[in-house]
Formats: sequence, C-alpha cells, structure tokens
Amino acid sequence: SSTLSGLSGELKGTFYPLTGMSKEVQQKLIDDHFLFKEGDRFLQTANACRFWPTGRGIFHNDDKTFLVWVNEEDHLRIISMQMGG
Repeated sequence: SSTLSGLSGELKGTFYPLTGMSKEVQQKLIDDHFLFKEGDRFLQTANACRFWPTGRGIFHNDDKTFLVWVNEEDHLRIISMQMGG
C-alpha cells in the first residue's frame, strides 16, 4: 500500500484496504464497479480465501483510469483504462 500511495503525477491516487473499509467507501467502490468480491467456490476449495479480507485492497488514481487490485485472485492485478478503449 505504501508503494502505491507514493505514486505521483497522473498515477497519484488512494489505496483502500478491504479490512476495516467503511460502508460508504464500499458502496462508492461498488458504484464505480471497482470492488471485487470474495472468491468463488474454486478459490474457497483451494483455501485462497482463508484470511479474507486481510491483506487485500484496491488502489485507483484520482482520474479512476488506473486500478490495482491487491491479492484479489492474483497477487497484483493492474488495470489501465482510457476513453473509447
């Protein structure tokens, strides 16, 4: 989280840890289609969700065009978006 929060320029943004996330922030991320959910039955069978939501979070830049999902299904999932793309 400190590495992502230290980004500057057009990548400057905010990291939201899932642990302790307020209902307001959770709803905002759901409305933006950024929030990921706990794993499916296959991930649960593999114990990949054993410590849910500890160690997981979402980062997005201020423009909401660059996202990083931390420990969702992959260690890091980096998503970059642009208009018309």
